Amino acid sequence: MKTLEGLFEALMNYELFRRLFIWVLVLVVLLTLLSYIKKKVLRNAVHSDNKYKIVKAVNVLKYILIVSAFLFVFSDKLGNVGITLGLASAGIAFALQAVIISIAGWLSIMTTGQIKVGQRVKIGDITGDIIDIGVIKTTLMEVGAWVNGDLYNGRITEISNSFVFNAPIQNYSGHYPFLWDEIRIPLRTESDFHLARKIFVEVTNEVCGLYAEASKKTWEKMQGKFLIENASVEPSVTLMFDENWITFTIRFVVDYKKRRSTKDLLFTRILDEINKQDTIGIATAAMEIKNTT
Repeated sequence: MKTLEGLFEALMNYELFRRLFIWVLVLVVLLTLLSYIKKKVLRNAVHSDNKYKIVKAVNVLKYILIVSAFLFVFSDKLGNVGITLGLASAGIAFALQAVIISIAGWLSIMTTGQIKVGQRVKIGDITGDIIDIGVIKTTLMEVGAWVNGDLYNGRITEISNSFVFNAPIQNYSGHYPFLWDEIRIPLRTESDFHLARKIFVEVTNEVCGLYAEASKKTWEKMQGKFLIENASVEPSVTLMFDENWITFTIRFVVDYKKRRSTKDLLFTRILDEINKQDTIGIATAAMEIKNTT
């Protein structure tokens, strides 16, 4: 025991060790306090989005405390090596310019809030839901690609945060979490198109009416922020025809994550209603041959 005490006293006589010991001691106190505050705040946080932001903020603050404590303890020793550090910093900045741009992109994301965790975005050619925003990279759970529709394909992609400055960002769920979509229904030319229109309007309102109401309220809020027109978000049914068939286009507003399921429900309900009618028939490009004998 006396040997260890003597060794510690001997080491404390060295200024570098003494400063390192003080630095570690300060870090232990600060990080313990930070950990206690983090647990307290997380316990009171309700939404997962808030918890995620708290964890991210604490991690960044942790690195700031480490560097700040080091500069505080060794501040009087750093003045003599200022020129050397300046030259070294210039070299490091040149070598790590990609990293520095990524960090600048992260700062831009954090301060502007242009994208957030949980939002669906398209960055360049990649579409997906943001599952993490790191200091260097943003992580996406991809949708689409070889999978039809807006469904996850299982691929997780990391993108350097420098995309903020050099790639277009298309946000599916930022200010307006709805999308306009449409389906086309071809009918035979002898079909009762007046009845067909009535059925399509009723079915579309039944399936997409709630989306239209929620979308209208969101659109009105957006008009207070942006210079945009008062667009119609109600479902619409329009008709075209040629020598082959009559084509109805059904346009509707839908939640950005429910395009595929909504189309499935619309097609199912429309086919159910058409099958009840003798005067409405689906047109096909196949030739029908009937035996009249």
